[in-house]
Amino acid sequence: MTFPADLKYTKEHEWIKLADGDTALIGITEFAQSELGDIVYVDVNVIGKTLAEGEVFGTVEAVKTVSDLFLPVAGTILELNAALGKQPELVNNDPYGDGWMIKLKVSNPDDLDALLDAAAYSNLVG
Repeated sequence: MTFPADLKYTKEHEWIKLADGDTALIGITEFAQSELGDIVYVDVNVIGKTLAEGEVFGTVEAVKTVSDLFLPVAGTILELNAALGKQPELVNNDPYGDGWMIKLKVSNPDDLDALLDAAAYSNLVG
């Protein structure tokens, strides 16, 4: 499994990457998608809302389970990856690329410093 060094990770298996200033992309890790199995639906209904770190921003549905998605840092949800509506399997096939889930306007970019780096996340999932 790969855990790109330019991302930050949570213990709940989300990743975040600052894409432009205070705008970040968020998704789930390769580990998370492999544990869930085939992703069939991604539900995010909080576009435009400001949420705190750790709040649920949506759910991801796999063939046999539904799992909550937790926000790594506080911010305003800007956008859902529209491609996931027709191709939710992008989360399985490319979790760190085309399978990103949301864009977030991060309230405080320094909050990313408190998240796990790739080595710490790799140790977490063993």
